[in-house]
Amino acid sequence: MKFRYQARTKEGELQVGFVEAGSRDSAEKILLSHNLFILLLEEVEKPNFFTRLLDFFNRVKLKDLVIYYRQMSVLFESQIPLNRILETLYNQTSNPNLKEATYEVLEDIQKGLSFSQAAEKQKSVFSEFAISMIRSGEVTGNLDKVISFLADYTEREFSLISKAKSAAVYPVVIIGVFIIVSGIMVTMVFPQIKPIFDQSGVKLPFFANLLLGLSAILTDWWFVIVIFLIIFTLLLIDFIQTDEGKALFDELKLRLPLLRKVFLPILMSRFANASALLIKGGVPVAQAMEIVSNTINNIIYQDLFKKIANEVKAGMNLSEAIIEFGNYYFPELVPQMISVGETTGQLDKMFERIANFYAREADNIVSNLAELIQPILIIGIGILVALLFASILVPIYNLTSVIS
Repeated sequence: MKFRYQARTKEGELQVGFVEAGSRDSAEKILLSHNLFILLLEEVEKPNFFTRLLDFFNRVKLKDLVIYYRQMSVLFESQIPLNRILETLYNQTSNPNLKEATYEVLEDIQKGLSFSQAAEKQKSVFSEFAISMIRSGEVTGNLDKVISFLADYTEREFSLISKAKSAAVYPVVIIGVFIIVSGIMVTMVFPQIKPIFDQSGVKLPFFANLLLGLSAILTDWWFVIVIFLIIFTLLLIDFIQTDEGKALFDELKLRLPLLRKVFLPILMSRFANASALLIKGGVPVAQAMEIVSNTINNIIYQDLFKKIANEVKAGMNLSEAIIEFGNYYFPELVPQMISVGETTGQLDKMFERIANFYAREADNIVSNLAELIQPILIIGIGILVALLFASILVPIYNLTSVIS
């Protein structure tokens, strides 16, 4: 079970976050064992299948969020109260889902909830990362800087995704054309020439028989296959949004070499950006790592940063705690630069440099994504095309040999 909590430390610092426990009593014991005075503890209800699907399809486009956060940042810089900011955004926003979410956030704030608590009720609009960053801004008193950071970060993320989509156009077109040609061959061409080979007694190769079998299945059971694909897609979308699904896909992002090249720099950039903002705001390193664990938007790293926070609380340096996890989760450069920051007393500036370095690296990798995919794509499609045409040409050659 997952519980949301608000608590204060012995020093009076406010802490907010989530705790996993078998029951409410167990959750209370865990928090009390960390010397926390509990202000609020409530169970987080798991959304059902239809709610998860509805949230997936009702997501606000990233392009709309870029404009939304940028407008919010400008209004914060003008030192306008939060209520007025949300009223202005409600009037200016054209996206209906974003407009409704803004109205509900405004209502909840007027009822006494904090901005982060109100935003947390609108998860179809505000990501876990955004909610955690807003919460950290409330803790540090730097909400205006956090919103400015969110605006910049969302713009960079939108730029990366746009580049990735542009790079994926060529591979998708090639694969799409191959699937269409293969479908025509399997469903229209092969059934027409099969009787000729049957009458002549020419033995078809294994791959040709496989394609003919596939042709028969597609022709007779296409409606069942379509229904199965629709159900499978809906179940996959639902699974991706569960904790188990997120953990699996987060692990795949690190295990698969091509995905790792893209996602590891993005994760390091996000970690460093959040850490720089928190430490600059005066948050202790251990508490900063706990907050970062909720902002990183990766279940694997969430657990890592909670362990790192506990190590730092026990008296270990942050760089030493990170080194314990090796180069697989953290590139060697990260703990080295953090160590320099700890030695010089400029940890926040070192985090900013780490963030800038990995942001540029992620941008370069995404820009060159097509070049990374193209060789694999050409080899794969080449092999499949060769097999497809060999399944026709070889029997035809054997047929001509029999006739002659």
